[in-house]
Amino acid sequence: MAKVSVFSEKCKSCGLCIAVCPQKVLAIGDKANSRGYYTIVAAEEENCVGCSLCALMCPDVALEIYKES
Repeated sequence: MAKVSVFSEKCKSCGLCIAVCPQKVLAIGDKANSRGYYTIVAAEEENCVGCSLCALMCPDVALEIYKES
């Protein structure tokens, strides 16, 4: 199992991380950051396998993935 950490102030809601996630873990949330972007949330975090594709794809480095042991 893995944990997804989203740095909401860095996120601009481009959706690239959502598109690349093979497990469909991420979604656009309902809270806006200080710049007015509705940031990404881990809607289905229990399905995360820790592949980190979302973090690699993010142009703003707004995601970190932690594998839990």
